[in-house]
Amino acid sequence: MTAALDWVAAHRDRFALDGAALAADGQVNRTWKPLGELAQVCATATACLPPGDPLHRAASGLLDFAWRQTGEGELFPRMQALEPFATYPLEVYAAFASAGLRHPGYEAAAAVVARTRGWRLTEQYPTRRLGVLAAERRSGIPPHGEAAGTLGRTWLGGLPEPWTFERASGYALTHVVFHLTDWGRTATGMPPDLAEYLLHWLPPWLDTCLEARMWDLGCELLAVAAALPRAPAPEVLDDAWRRIASAQHARGAVPEEGAIQDAAAPDGGDPYPFTDCYHSTLMAAFAGVLTTGRRDATADGGPPHAPRARGQGVPG
Repeated sequence: MTAALDWVAAHRDRFALDGAALAADGQVNRTWKPLGELAQVCATATACLPPGDPLHRAASGLLDFAWRQTGEGELFPRMQALEPFATYPLEVYAAFASAGLRHPGYEAAAAVVARTRGWRLTEQYPTRRLGVLAAERRSGIPPHGEAAGTLGRTWLGGLPEPWTFERASGYALTHVVFHLTDWGRTATGMPPDLAEYLLHWLPPWLDTCLEARMWDLGCELLAVAAALPRAPAPEVLDDAWRRIASAQHARGAVPEEGAIQDAAAPDGGDPYPFTDCYHSTLMAAFAGVLTTGRRDATADGGPPHAPRARGQGVPG
């Protein structure tokens, strides 16, 4: 966890927004998406780690950096003016709002749009809709629908045959859990039947992903395991963390998938392109924060979702 967050800090300028962030033909997946993912991981880390922890300071510094990239929220109203019915600005903003970084003007403007029929009727996959409802709630905007009805239309919410699990459904289910648990902070939104289903089938799915060297999805599944009301067997998680650790480069980067590169690049730099490892490295740090926080809270006799991680118990 420490090494992963150190790698992110060393590469923070790669998360910076540039002119393409406001361009009509800008690539959101290369601008706002990485920044929003950085903000979300760091927002959760600062909530889970005690203030005196060096990792808390590192995550807090990265969160402040990400907030400055948005002009301390000023870019969100501009994005809304450019794309009034795009949901990704609110989804990114919600990560900051959950950490107390807010822009009242944007929230007021977004609330107006959220009351329109056009916003309510935007066609989306159910998992994405669940994320928008969560983003509204985290941003102080009355949700435009009910999460329960949306959940039933997701792959995970339907409790499908476990053998139908594959890459797309895997990423969908992890995000359903993240939206239900406020990104791992609480299990109160997790229906009991869904929690029991995941407790039973998550271990073989996790094993399958790691066997296939799908490190990114494996880290997301580990984060899901740490967000459940009851964790899978310790030996399952310990084995998974050992395998993730074996895939982590000495510099801290974790590849998204495929063969592991032990050596540095010819110029002495990272063995992977930034786009091929930034998300998986963030997810390794995210899963590490939740896993360690759960272990610490449980060891101290507290509830499993009052994490107070100290950077121990999982690989770097």
